[in-house]
Amino acid sequence: MNHNFLIQSKYYGWKGLLVNGNNRQEETDLRLYGKRIIALVDDEFEDLELWYPIYRVREEGATVHLAGPEKGKKYIGKYGVPAESELSFDELSAADYDGILVPGGWAPDKLRRYKQVLEVVRELHEAKKPIGQICHAGWVLISAGILKGVTVTSTPGIRDDMENAGAIWKDEAVVVDGHIISARRPPDLPEYGKAFVDAVAGQS
Repeated sequence: MNHNFLIQSKYYGWKGLLVNGNNRQEETDLRLYGKRIIALVDDEFEDLELWYPIYRVREEGATVHLAGPEKGKKYIGKYGVPAESELSFDELSAADYDGILVPGGWAPDKLRRYKQVLEVVRELHEAKKPIGQICHAGWVLISAGILKGVTVTSTPGIRDDMENAGAIWKDEAVVVDGHIISARRPPDLPEYGKAFVDAVAGQS
């Protein structure tokens, strides 16, 4: 009888060996094995917009670290789903990561006020590492000053903000402009998750 086994990593990224009878598929077959992603968190994040992309990249083998203003603090989403930060913002180093996920909700209006967050976003931008933003997450990229001339989408509610920052705004489910991947709202999450995974997997 054939049995399939998946060994989950400490951070819930899918790792280990996939065993199917006598055939073994090494963990390195996962598209994002060995990749490290930052997921920013603060209170009132949009629950699905935080967790869906996190689980999507973990399914592909990536390690995801949740980073918030305080390490080990539990932050609560708009609909009550908790997320505990594993790192504080001042512990982050862009050089240690392959991309970043910025959730929507009201959290971005808080996240944009932290100097460390803006510095990490700028450094990842300069290194052309994937930056994922959805819904109101564009506020963080606006404050980081990296949207001039970039084609993006977002919730229509911040279209003016995005355009005033120099972005070219489109009403599309997902827009990919180089290493910046943007989406509008929760119904766009499947396309957004795929586009972000593709971008990280495509990094050399």
